[in-house]
Amino acid sequence: MISDKLTLKTITLSFIIMSVLSCTTDKMEDNNLGLYNDIDLALVNENDWNMSNTILDLINKHRSEKGKSILKKDTLYATAYAVKHSKYMISTDNVSHDFFYFRSNGLKSKGVIDVSENVAYGYSSAQTVVNAWLKSEAHREVIEGDFSNIGFGVLKSSLKDRYYFTTLFYK
Repeated sequence: MISDKLTLKTITLSFIIMSVLSCTTDKMEDNNLGLYNDIDLALVNENDWNMSNTILDLINKHRSEKGKSILKKDTLYATAYAVKHSKYMISTDNVSHDFFYFRSNGLKSKGVIDVSENVAYGYSSAQTVVNAWLKSEAHREVIEGDFSNIGFGVLKSSLKDRYYFTTLFYK
C-alpha cells in the first residue's frame, strides 16, 4: 500500500515536471495516466485510407515541387497514434494538439528522432484540408519539414458528419 502510494506520487510528480517542460497543451488521461508507449495497432483499421492516400499524394506533390523528399506512409504506430488522437478530438468536439507530448514520446520510443503534427476538422475533402494547411505558415512549415514518414488519423464523426484529421510527421 505504501509502495503503491509512493509509485503513484512518483508518476504524478514526473508527469507534472514533464508537463511544465513541454511546449504543448498536454493533459493527463484519467484512464492510463497519459502513458502512450503502448498503442493498439488495430486502430489503423479505423483510418479512412482513401482520403489519407489522397492527402499523401497532395502533400508529396507539394514537397516535390519544393525540392523536398517524398514522405512514406506509416501504416502502424504513427497512424495508430493519429487515429487515437482524432477519436479524442471527435469525443471532445474540438480540434487540438492535446497529448502531443505522449504521441511524440511513443514514437520516439520506437526510434523516431523528430515528430510534428498537423490537425484539422470540418473539411470535406483531401484537397480542401491540404489547401488550408498550405495557406497557414505553421502548417506549411510542418508539411515542408525535414521528415521522412507520415501517419494518418482521418475519421468522420457520425454525430457531426464531419471529418477530423491528425497527421503525424516524423524522421
